Amino acid sequence: MNQMVIIVSAMLLVTTVSGCGREAPLNQASVERGKYLVTLGGCNDCHTPKIEGPGDAREFDAKHLLSGHLENAPYPVWTPEDAKRNVLLTADNTGTAFAGPWGVSFAMNLTPDKETGIGEWSEATFIQMARTGKHQGQPNGRDILPPMPWFHIKDLSETDLKAIWAYLRSIPPIKNQVSFPIPPSANAGSRIEQPIAMSKR
Repeated sequence: MNQMVIIVSAMLLVTTVSGCGREAPLNQASVERGKYLVTLGGCNDCHTPKIEGPGDAREFDAKHLLSGHLENAPYPVWTPEDAKRNVLLTADNTGTAFAGPWGVSFAMNLTPDKETGIGEWSEATFIQMARTGKHQGQPNGRDILPPMPWFHIKDLSETDLKAIWAYLRSIPPIKNQVSFPIPPSANAGSRIEQPIAMSKR
């Protein structure tokens, strides 16, 4: 009898432990809502690299959907001289790296890759990030840098933020280690040949 109890207990333990590693299945309606919000919010504009399309038009690189600034790709710089010309920021030709008075910021990898994306994040971490404008939602974390408009998404409903999270979990993971931000003091020396400038009007 005692042996039977031990066997059953062991089976229950194995079942519980193996179940802990599984993620809850994604709700398809929530995924579709999240895709709609990500598209409407223009997330691809910064987080998906752009490549040359037909007729020299720029288009999203579908192979790197929402994977951020490509690893080891060049980045723009910004100097006080740019400010004198009313240039608010400069961007690289893929539209995923931006330089301004804050230094250089890089669009992060939003795919569910566990090593280089947000695969290790929790839903709560994502929502806290959106609400606070802090990297990974940490109270003592660094501020999310321009041009990320987190202040426009912080007031989204819990349902919509969860939908965005569900969509981001549903896309293919892409291994792409995005660079860390570069502070203003180090923002020099790697200017791309033809940075895109955005000026005051």
